[in-house]
Amino acid sequence: MINDTINNHDCMSERFAGRSKMLLAGATSLVALCVAASPVAAAPLAAKDAATVDAGQNAATPTTDDQNSTLPKKSQQAATTTGTPDIVVTGIIGSLQRNLDAKRDAPGVIDMISSEDIGKFPDSNVAAAMQRLPGISIQRDGTRGDATGITVRGFGGDFNTTLYDGRRISTAAGGRSVDFSTVGADFIGNLTVLKTPDVTLSSNSIGATINIEFPKPFDHPGFRAAATASGNIQDASGKITPTIGALVSDTFANDTLGVLADVIYTRRDTQTNNVYVHGWPGNKFAPCQMAGTTATVCNPQDAGPGVDPNNAKSIVGWFEQQYGAQQIYSKDERVDGRLALQWHPSESVMVTLDDNYSRQKLLRNNVGFGIWFNQGNFRNIVQDSNGTITDFTQANTQTDFTAETSTQIRETNQVGLNLKWDVNDNLSFNADASYARSTQNPNGEPTADDADVGYGGSLAPTMGITINGDSRNSLPELHGYGPGGNADQWADTSLIGSHVTVRQAQQNSDSLKQFHLIGTWKQDDFQLKFGGQYVDDHFKQSQRNTFVNNFWQAYAGYGPASGSAGGVALPGDLFQGTISTDNFIPGYSGALPPVLLRISPAQYQAYLSSLGNPQAMNIPGFNYSGTTVGNTFTGTFDLALDPSSIRDITEKTWSLFMRADFKTEIAGMPFNFNAGIREESTNISSSGLGQVPVQILTSQADPTLLTIVPSATQPITTKSSYSYLLPSIDMKLELTDKFHLRFDASRTLTRPSLSVLSPVLSVGTGQRIGALSASGGNPSLKPYLSDNFDFAAEWYYQSNSYASVDFFIKNVSNFIVGGTQNQTINDVIDPTTGQKAVFAVTQQVNGPDATVKGVELAWQHVFGQSGFGFNANATFVTTNKPYDPKDISLSGFAVTGLANSANFVGFYEKHGFQFRAALNYRAKYLLQFGQVQNTGLFGSEPTYVDPSLQLDLSSSYDFNDHISVFGEITNVTDQVQSTHGRFSNQLLDVYNYGRRFTAGVRFHF
Repeated sequence: MINDTINNHDCMSERFAGRSKMLLAGATSLVALCVAASPVAAAPLAAKDAATVDAGQNAATPTTDDQNSTLPKKSQQAATTTGTPDIVVTGIIGSLQRNLDAKRDAPGVIDMISSEDIGKFPDSNVAAAMQRLPGISIQRDGTRGDATGITVRGFGGDFNTTLYDGRRISTAAGGRSVDFSTVGADFIGNLTVLKTPDVTLSSNSIGATINIEFPKPFDHPGFRAAATASGNIQDASGKITPTIGALVSDTFANDTLGVLADVIYTRRDTQTNNVYVHGWPGNKFAPCQMAGTTATVCNPQDAGPGVDPNNAKSIVGWFEQQYGAQQIYSKDERVDGRLALQWHPSESVMVTLDDNYSRQKLLRNNVGFGIWFNQGNFRNIVQDSNGTITDFTQANTQTDFTAETSTQIRETNQVGLNLKWDVNDNLSFNADASYARSTQNPNGEPTADDADVGYGGSLAPTMGITINGDSRNSLPELHGYGPGGNADQWADTSLIGSHVTVRQAQQNSDSLKQFHLIGTWKQDDFQLKFGGQYVDDHFKQSQRNTFVNNFWQAYAGYGPASGSAGGVALPGDLFQGTISTDNFIPGYSGALPPVLLRISPAQYQAYLSSLGNPQAMNIPGFNYSGTTVGNTFTGTFDLALDPSSIRDITEKTWSLFMRADFKTEIAGMPFNFNAGIREESTNISSSGLGQVPVQILTSQADPTLLTIVPSATQPITTKSSYSYLLPSIDMKLELTDKFHLRFDASRTLTRPSLSVLSPVLSVGTGQRIGALSASGGNPSLKPYLSDNFDFAAEWYYQSNSYASVDFFIKNVSNFIVGGTQNQTINDVIDPTTGQKAVFAVTQQVNGPDATVKGVELAWQHVFGQSGFGFNANATFVTTNKPYDPKDISLSGFAVTGLANSANFVGFYEKHGFQFRAALNYRAKYLLQFGQVQNTGLFGSEPTYVDPSLQLDLSSSYDFNDHISVFGEITNVTDQVQSTHGRFSNQLLDVYNYGRRFTAGVRFHF
């Protein structure tokens, strides 16, 4: 067992420089100044003329800064329930006014989305709602079209922290980010995006902190109920699926007890077409492989002494590793439930016990084809000026028809207890404890069952791909396809035999224990918050599959029609028809092979199992020569535990914090100032089982496959720790009641994903010739660190209208880079070359620093009492470390996720009728380094997302105070989502996920 301990205490202090250092380091002194200053000595704020307060301001919903505020007095509650009721404006305009008021009054830079009414959040998807805010854009799941993640000012995924009522939520995915498609939006109260940190809440997000607040009984004392029922249909799926939910809230026992419960069921079916190239690896090619060569012999090899120049690999190029198309049918079912109990025994005490539960089951059925290419077998190569291979041929190319049934179940439950106690008019405390557990496939269910059939051997044709255009409008075209090159027999089932059978079962869990205690002292225009927090995060992961026992190759080889001794012929009734590829991706040129074959993985596996036990009888076509499978497979495709997949990672973090808020005047102008510090200390323990390859074997059933024989497992554990001081300053000067200036400076961090903190190197047992790969974790990774600065001007020129500009800059260090290097492992020999095997090894390391800067522009306007209005914003962002596609060095680095974006929402609301049109644009951006296949000579290849423009429409009508109907159309113009590699003609994926139509009814009592 290996134990490493790394201690890095406050290493950030060494990185302060220039003005950045002076501003941030001064925060601690400013806090001390605020604490020492006498509030009485400060000039009091001039009272605002009540006539200047906007009509909707009193309806403003408290933001996260108000979570520890003085509890509502029972006398005030009684006035609400027995006297004249408070007037709370609902609908689009009321919601926008509350959001505006929260933004204006907040000490830092925030944006907020509030529910238009109970049970009426602006969008059915949380991420889709947030993309309407300045500086925020979304990532979509290509197979469903749903918004699953957000990017804030260029920082996406793990750079953003999502909280439920101020608590971190567990996620079994292994990262820090939340998949927003698993978060039900229907009964959310408020959603606040903090772009500058509140040290009493969190400083763990370089992008933003998203705090989702759920309703509670005493938010609105008395009885309230809401229900919603709707149906939705995606145009390609042709199936109407339901959403139905209800919420009930009541307070009783003289308003000392309250209960709120809600539950909602949602189902969404989607049919998506996808064309893909799984990887554009960069490599070097020999002159004899190029079109027009006069060489009579072609044996590509590394350049060196004595090597024929025609055979020396000296020409840089990028090629298609695997090409295919598929149709995916997704069935997404989600259940969300919540129970909140509150006890309010006195005016000074509130106790809240709540439970948040969600369960998502995502079932996918895919059918398609895939063609594998090996760069050493390329001939007649044609390249463009960038080195992209735009045409080639490859002899003896196998054709695989594929099908997969995948199931993903994510279940999350969070239980919390909160106590708020107003000791007196000045002092209050907030204590909160919670436990959350998230599981992915909690019962170890198989997550993927595959069927791979086709033809090869004597039927394998000479195939190739032609690239005719850009990834935004052109598909790669396959030529020479079909058995023996006969395109008319492309899907002739009499020639198709069995090949490989992959099964996988991924099981993850994440348990999160947390506690915080916050004290607040208020006096006149001074407030001091102080406290501490403890978070214990425990992540576990394991996988079982048919690679480890090599059962996936039990009947590999394509069968007798291909002239192969491996594989069996398949009965015709296994094939369930075809899918036409005509107009497969609307708006794209380029023809595909004519059809896809429908086949059920379950029926395919059942047929192979019905052939019997090959250990008890001779079964022609069984892979008797295969490693492990040949003498252990007894007829069923059993799963085996993959030792290299095991992760057991625990992260414990202690935090202490203090924040002082001070209000005074400068030259008669109201000035709000706060300064805070947060100290975080983290200890990490990471365990796994290590293995290295000891032998590589070829497959007689498939000449492209290799089997890795691993060593015995060795338990490995590492430990590390670090500690950082995170200061912040927020200043707001009200030049007039309507015109405000802000300045904010802070230091924040983002921790690496738990899943990448594994101490072991993982080498898959099933590999391809010429594409050996491995991946490794790094438990010694340090967090990203960022010094952040904001300068903003805001003009609140009339009720429910404002304009703002916000300049921001982030100096980020310790960037975590997923580098890929070619190296040998354990000196194991590659049987196809006779040399030491070279693996493309991907591992995370802390890399260079970078600066990100940009500007956010926002404008919200309501046209008097007409009912018309709009909300528009744009974000422009840049960096000093852009990506250079011409750089083929392994040390190349760039900041990912940066893209200019713009949003426009126009609306009308009057006489109970609402209509809203939302247009969202995002420019091309670098999503990540890494593609599905990472086997190139020049490290991890980039993945770019092409520009997108989507239009969504929604409308509703209120029949009365209790009943309304609504409708929604998403992706009105049927836009597709596409990605490309290093250059724009290197298509990686294009998804056509269609439009979705929703109609329903809401009840509110």
